[in-house]
Amino acid sequence: MLKVTLFSRKDCHLCDDAEAALGSLGDRFPHELAVIDIEGSPELEAAYGIDIPVVEVGPYTLKAPFDERDLVMTLGAAQDRAKQLASLGDQGYERRLQRGQNISGADRFAWWFSKRYMLIFNVFVLIYVSLPVLAPLLLRAGAVRPANAIYWTYSGLCHQLSYRSFFVFGEQPVYPRAAAGVDGYQTFNEITGLDENALIPARQFRGDDQVGYKIALCQRDLSIYGAILLFGILFVLTGKRIKALPWWAWVLVGIFPIGLDGGTQLVGMLFSSFDGAFWETLAQLFPLRESTPFLRVLTGFLFGFTTAWFGYPLVEESMLDTRLILTKKFAHIERGAVSGERFSS
Repeated sequence: MLKVTLFSRKDCHLCDDAEAALGSLGDRFPHELAVIDIEGSPELEAAYGIDIPVVEVGPYTLKAPFDERDLVMTLGAAQDRAKQLASLGDQGYERRLQRGQNISGADRFAWWFSKRYMLIFNVFVLIYVSLPVLAPLLLRAGAVRPANAIYWTYSGLCHQLSYRSFFVFGEQPVYPRAAAGVDGYQTFNEITGLDENALIPARQFRGDDQVGYKIALCQRDLSIYGAILLFGILFVLTGKRIKALPWWAWVLVGIFPIGLDGGTQLVGMLFSSFDGAFWETLAQLFPLRESTPFLRVLTGFLFGFTTAWFGYPLVEESMLDTRLILTKKFAHIERGAVSGERFSS
């Protein structure tokens, strides 16, 4: 038996006519009809509002205006397709039919998650970006063990180099390397006496009462995840109506600047670390370069914001499809798929 879904609204004579026509065709094309009222659902209004009434049966969709002849053709095509699939004995098709008869735990979780995924994402990013800021606060308060636990956890996710990180409660918010050429700030070497080219000491140094205490994420990473959180909040506040950023804009504005800033820094450091005429030549072409805190924050923000702008709307499209599919499934199952009964999502 066919499963037919009619998207309708109250006080719609075309919807009433479509429902009556489907009822009159029940003997010729046996089917279960679920009538879904789109009113009160912004998602259904957006998906079907200008096309009401809309009839969906299998892969076939009819949008207004249509007449009984169009319904006959659509129901006939769906019926023929169902008979052909059944005659093939396709086990995958049979399993899909069985799944369509029951609401599983996976269905309920998918419905719940598709409604609340942005809350989950935003809370996760908020926690992720907040814990590194909490670490120096804990050190300042003398809670060394929990602070060290945070630093240790994030050490596998970020280089935590002190001259590329922010400090709080100290004389300066940053202590850049001398190679960065940032005027008005004491360098990392000047304030600590540590060798700026020794990575391990710069990574392990977490600060003191004079210098302040290091945030457990570097400047660039902190900016990346802060920007992702900012866009996530804006996305929710705008009703998740922001369209996805074009891929070329993401590459041009988000990926290229951070790749250029970080890449030239890495290449210069790599070539300058080897001896020999060949490496010296490469080092002259790509001299040692240290990015500034401003560039790290800027490129990190651009990457994080555009990545979320590119990705979150695409996730919303997928979640919207999930909600629409489950709305139809729930309508047929929970309402008994009785002709004329109405379901509100």
